[in-house]
Amino acid sequence: MPTVRTLSKGQIVIPAGIRKRYHIEPGTEMQIMEYGGIIYLIPPVEDPIKAACGLLPPKPSLGERLLKERKKEFR
Repeated sequence: MPTVRTLSKGQIVIPAGIRKRYHIEPGTEMQIMEYGGIIYLIPPVEDPIKAACGLLPPKPSLGERLLKERKKEFR
């Protein structure tokens, strides 16, 4: 478990490995919570909708499907 020290303004430096693992960059907002004498630093949660975007293959648009059906009808 890494150990950190507080700086003069109460700042801490998060170890590089942890910053990389959680994609924490300069300016990233974090949530801080205290519970039961323990301080939790919570990284931002990625929007699940944005994260899932692009996972499924794209479907043809309605226009493309209608054109395809019309071509079948005229054959």
